[in-house]
Amino acid sequence: MACLKKAVGFFAGLLVASSVFAQSFPNKPVRLIISFTPGSSTDIIGRVVAAKLAEIWGQAVVPENRVGAGGTIGSVVVAKADPDGYTLLANSSAHVANPGIYANMPYDTLKDFTNLALLGGGPNVLITGQDSGLKTLADFVAAAKANPGKLNFSSAGIGSGTHFNIEKLLIATGVKVTHIPYKGTPEAIGDTIGGRVCCYWAPLNAALPHVNGGKAVALAVSSAKRASLLPNVPTVAEQGYLGFDYTLWVGLWGPAALPADIAAKINRDVNTALASPDTRERLTKLGTEPGNLTIPEFTAFVRKEIEDTQKILNAAGIKPQ
Repeated sequence: MACLKKAVGFFAGLLVASSVFAQSFPNKPVRLIISFTPGSSTDIIGRVVAAKLAEIWGQAVVPENRVGAGGTIGSVVVAKADPDGYTLLANSSAHVANPGIYANMPYDTLKDFTNLALLGGGPNVLITGQDSGLKTLADFVAAAKANPGKLNFSSAGIGSGTHFNIEKLLIATGVKVTHIPYKGTPEAIGDTIGGRVCCYWAPLNAALPHVNGGKAVALAVSSAKRASLLPNVPTVAEQGYLGFDYTLWVGLWGPAALPADIAAKINRDVNTALASPDTRERLTKLGTEPGNLTIPEFTAFVRKEIEDTQKILNAAGIKPQ
């Protein structure tokens, strides 16, 4: 009985210590690993949220771009980090796609991370350069059918959301193009505008200045509804491909075994940051709808996204390599 009382007291002490730790979290700077290049949608959204979290926490939230291999390089850093909440991951929907892309993943997407929050999401915009001669989605489809496999289509990397948007469009239209993966969105947009590649599914926040500045032509948006920031650009569905809908989203993760109370605090504070008027305004002006999911909701969302992404991979005939 004495041993039992000691054991109960020991575990009660652990729970109290954990609770106190959660209440004081964070008491030092937090690293935010961003898995894509500066200027990418993941980077932009991650930095906006990091700035607001720094205000809420009274501690620096330091963005650190660790890019490459479809976001897996940044993910590895967080998967191997101490589960104390001081190293977090901002990644795009590539996080759920990579298991179906890479045969020898250095981590398990479901087992090696703690799902924390949905930061936000929005449509991609199908853009092309001013000199491409393409003005509509129908023009693109016609050109691709007339030249099977000869049109180059850029992405922000194999397994990125912009890559999967290509695959979904190719399945819908039945055309073939050559996929040219880039290091990130800025590089992909630059070569698309410059005419070195035909087209790119650019995240809305990255496409806006180039479309509004007259450097790029917007052929379609990927969402089911038109984007309020580009009201004159039709959806893919409007242009004959009913049911087409694709959203590029960005989420937040921590290492596996992150204490539940720390995870809960991060989720609450992130959702508070996303709901704040100034942050919400910054994100919506970029074409991003701020997230607002609990941890169980985000976990269910991630699992569903893995299933849906695998369906696209199967339809496209893409196998892990």
